[in-house]
Amino acid sequence: MADEVILLDFWPSPFGMRVRIALAEKGIKYEYKDEDLWNKSPLLLQMNPIHKTIPVLVHNGKPICESLIQVQYIDEVWKDKAPLLPSDPYARAQARFWADYVDKEFHDAGTKIWKTKGEEQEAAKKEFVECFKVLEAELGDKHYFGGSNLGYFDVVLVPFYSWFHAYEQFGNFSIEAECPKIVAWAKRCMRKESVSKTLPDQEKVYGFVLQMRKRFGIE
Repeated sequence: MADEVILLDFWPSPFGMRVRIALAEKGIKYEYKDEDLWNKSPLLLQMNPIHKTIPVLVHNGKPICESLIQVQYIDEVWKDKAPLLPSDPYARAQARFWADYVDKEFHDAGTKIWKTKGEEQEAAKKEFVECFKVLEAELGDKHYFGGSNLGYFDVVLVPFYSWFHAYEQFGNFSIEAECPKIVAWAKRCMRKESVSKTLPDQEKVYGFVLQMRKRFGIE
C-alpha cells in the first residue's frame, strides 16, 4: 500500500518550507493543504490539538508535529534516498544543536526586525547579525553546513532566505554586506531544485509581511 502523506502548512512559513524541502529531497509525493491561520481547519485542530499550529505532517493518518521533528522523521522513514542527518552520532548531535540554536536565537531576532521599531529593532538587528556571524564561523569553508551535500541543518536554515528582503527592508540594512558567506551559501542552496522550487519569491514574502505589520498595527 502506498504511503499517504499530507502536509498542513502556510505558504510563507519557513518552518513549513523545511518539511517541503525534505520531502522534495526524498522524492516523496504528498498532498499540500494551505491553512488559513486566522480560521484554522478542523483537520489542523484535530491533528495538532496541543499547539494548533502548522506545519503538521500526516503520514498514513498519523500526525507528526514540529518542523525539526518532522524533517528528522522524514529522514528516518525514507532513509534510502538523499540522507539529511549524518551517520556519525557526534556529527548528528551537532546538526541538531545548530537547528535548536536557530529556532531559539535567530528566529526571534528576525521576527523582531519586522515587528518592532526604534531601540528594540536595533537590538534585534544586532542580535540577528551576531547569530549569522556565529553560523558563518560554523560554515567555514564548507560548501554546505552538511559538508559537500545539502544536509539537515541546511534544510532547517535556508527557508529564512526567502525572508531576507523583508528583514532588510524593515531593518534598513544589507545582510550580504554584513554576512556575505551566509548569502553565498544560500545562493548555492538555491541551485538545488528542492530548494528553488520550494522557497517563495522574496518580494511575495515582503508583501505578506507588509500585511502582517498592518494587522499588528505597526504601520
